[in-house]
Amino acid sequence: MTTKPRNSLIKPIVFFPAFILLATSIILSFVDYSSFLKVTTLAKNFMTVQCGWLFSLAGIACLFVIIGAYFSPLGNVRIGGPAAKPLLKKTSWFAVTLCTTIAAGILFWGTAEPIWHIASPPASLGIEPMSPAAAKFAMETLFLHWTFIPYAIYAVPTIVFAFAHYNMKRSFSVGTEISPILKTRHQQRVNTIVDAVILFAVAAAISSSFGTSVMNMGGGINALFGVDNNKSLWIVITLLGTIAFIISSGTGLFKGIKMLSDLNVYLYYIIIAAIILLGPTVYMFSVGTEAFGGFLSGIFDKALFTGAAASDTWATGWTTFYWSNWMAWAPVTAVFLARISYGYKVKEIITMNFLIPSAFSAIWMTVLGGTSINLQMTGKVDILGIMNEQGSAAAGYAVLGSLPFSELLIGIYLLAVIISFVTATDSTTNAMASICTNGISDGAQEAPLYIKVLWGGIVGAVALIFIATLGIDGIKMLSYLGGFPALFLGVLSIISLVYIMGRPQKFDVHTRTGKK
Repeated sequence: MTTKPRNSLIKPIVFFPAFILLATSIILSFVDYSSFLKVTTLAKNFMTVQCGWLFSLAGIACLFVIIGAYFSPLGNVRIGGPAAKPLLKKTSWFAVTLCTTIAAGILFWGTAEPIWHIASPPASLGIEPMSPAAAKFAMETLFLHWTFIPYAIYAVPTIVFAFAHYNMKRSFSVGTEISPILKTRHQQRVNTIVDAVILFAVAAAISSSFGTSVMNMGGGINALFGVDNNKSLWIVITLLGTIAFIISSGTGLFKGIKMLSDLNVYLYYIIIAAIILLGPTVYMFSVGTEAFGGFLSGIFDKALFTGAAASDTWATGWTTFYWSNWMAWAPVTAVFLARISYGYKVKEIITMNFLIPSAFSAIWMTVLGGTSINLQMTGKVDILGIMNEQGSAAAGYAVLGSLPFSELLIGIYLLAVIISFVTATDSTTNAMASICTNGISDGAQEAPLYIKVLWGGIVGAVALIFIATLGIDGIKMLSYLGGFPALFLGVLSIISLVYIMGRPQKFDVHTRTGKK
């Protein structure tokens, strides 16, 4: 059961730096668009070209550390102490976790991304566009971008925050994700700085996802009703989406998000089952199986590919984009994921936040990505031509439109997009509002609705500006801007997890005080 904090005023030093930066971005985009574009482009280029290698190393490090944590003594520690009882049953826990993390992304990119890869694979790899080798590369890349590494990036700070907050009794702050390597007397100062910086990072990241969802919903409305997927429609969708998010936020954590997530997972199951029955079943599973083997055998080559030796910019536009996006989301999302992990053992948290969602995403990409590739390669649907004309958001609807019962499937798909948008925005702004609110001393408490609505309005405005002016490039730029400051917190979170997983009893107050 959630409660409101006693003192629900905004923390000025945490809230206003991020708010001012985002508000300045909005104002500058209207007052001097050329300067706005110049500044953001320079920042994006610095992050992708100069720091792409660091994003790749951090992603692989998360993968190693999360596997190590599962088999370490920390794996058997129960979050909240031996007597702690889970807040959610496992089915709802999975649903909320999936919908909070990358569900909105797999709906948008699951059909669009592989087509871009078969049309324009990395030049330095010598893969012929639109060839069988390009199809295999596209599927391998889907597994790289959407399975183990993204969920490892989420899982690392989730475990550190959960253990530090509930078992070490550290404060409810994003800075708690690095508290194991800090002395207690330095914690409060660090918390304030980290919270302020990360609020900006995650606001940029959620604006990116917000924009992706708006474009995706616009594509669905276009497919069903013939309404042009343009700026006017995006404004309407943003306003209606914000209203839906406000309604969900007003119901509290264990009502709105839980109910919507449970429904959404069933919609995913229906979509997967329908495409398996109606689509190119043999092809999707054949190419998926082969590509998954190639992904596993070459995971390090693929994850660490930067293209720098051959001046190939493919990795900066794709892999670095994804790593920066996940890292921007992870710190604040981890606060939320840790709350719903209360009462479970760390091994169970890793299973639910890393293994199971990765497996689900692999199946999703096999089914939707494999179908998309098959339709393009056989010439049944020119998805590439449709995307060039209407944008990436049209890909999913073009795929579903080629199948029997297309209108019904598109309707279900569009509903899943809407719910994914609402749940992801609700959960993340819930955590954002909590860390900039005074009086939050426990994960069961929630920030006032007006602060969540305020953040929802801010990220909606930023998202609308970027997609209306730069489209998909704007979405990617937002991800880069958010991911850069979060990268360094991510590296410190990795170090923190390594530090505690060997001797968790040294830090666990429940062990030290002998509580059973």
